[in-house]
Amino acid sequence: MKRRYFLLLFTLIVFCHDTHAQKNGYIDSLTKFQKAYADSHEIVKPADKKYFKFYPVNSSYQVLARFEKITDSAGFIMKTSGSKLPTYFRYGNVFFQIGKIDLKLTVYQSRDLMNNPQYKDYLFIPFTDLTSGETSYAGGRYLDLLISDISNNSLLIDFNKAYNPYCAYATGFNCPIPPRENNLSIDIKAGEMNFGKTH
Repeated sequence: MKRRYFLLLFTLIVFCHDTHAQKNGYIDSLTKFQKAYADSHEIVKPADKKYFKFYPVNSSYQVLARFEKITDSAGFIMKTSGSKLPTYFRYGNVFFQIGKIDLKLTVYQSRDLMNNPQYKDYLFIPFTDLTSGETSYAGGRYLDLLISDISNNSLLIDFNKAYNPYCAYATGFNCPIPPRENNLSIDIKAGEMNFGKTH
């Protein structure tokens, strides 16, 4: 009986240690991702990189979503912050939960990028949430994905990688405005926050 108890206790300790190590590894990898994003940013000047801010990395905002393909041959004009009006196609919908709340986002594909061999597999999720205009950029944030990220009708979405459009740092850009269908009715306290310097 004692032996079984100690084996159970040992298994529990090993499991907790492995889980803790995985969590720390995930946080470290995302922290490095955010640093690399800030360091390599082509719009923000080196002297202003200190104004990048991110929510604390939270694995609760990494979700496995169910993917449903959309056949969209017509496309639509996505509004931007400038005069350019690019065409996007609805590539699919993703369904997921955060905090037991059912959520949906639409995934888009740019017509311009589809015609570029280097970027033809790129997908795009612009979104707003209840932090938009408060602790995150009012114009919404973006997530980039690849078609190859979709497997067995599933897609791993990590909001810790959500980033601001160029318009958050400077004027004169044509930043896509998230369509109303991608307005989330919860706080997404993950990813990039408001830039710490006004322009």
